[in-house]
Amino acid sequence: MKLLAALASAVIVAPAFVFAQTAAPSGAPPAPAPAAPMAAPAAPAATSSASLNGKLAWYGRKFAGRKTASGERFNPDALTMAHKTLPFGTMVKVTNPRNGKSVTLRVNDRGPTQADRVGDVSLAAARALGMVRAGVIEAELQVVAEPAPKKK
Repeated sequence: MKLLAALASAVIVAPAFVFAQTAAPSGAPPAPAPAAPMAAPAAPAATSSASLNGKLAWYGRKFAGRKTASGERFNPDALTMAHKTLPFGTMVKVTNPRNGKSVTLRVNDRGPTQADRVGDVSLAAARALGMVRAGVIEAELQVVAEPAPKKK
């Protein structure tokens, strides 16, 4: 999964190639301009005003004990989540707008690998949000605290 994430990010941030324009033969229509490269999606700033809406899924006991991208072991009973860009340790308030339930989670992993999702939450978080049965929900994410700066 890490290889897929690395490949996906390499594609997004790949440098644009410079195309040389050549003179078209007389009477021929002009050559179309090269397409502009797609800009990499901006990561939400880790501030209290950063918010994001999108689909969330949950992952559970199947991954218990495996190392997360942050290096800690995954605990399905902890209130944690995976996010593609937020720094590890960022605290995020996640709300399920269908039932109004919300929970504050700590980012400790990278993911999801599905392009249409903004995050994955632990089983405990899924229970708190009332989304276990649904599996995937539309959710509102609000950054509430930045991670503590690392000591050098």
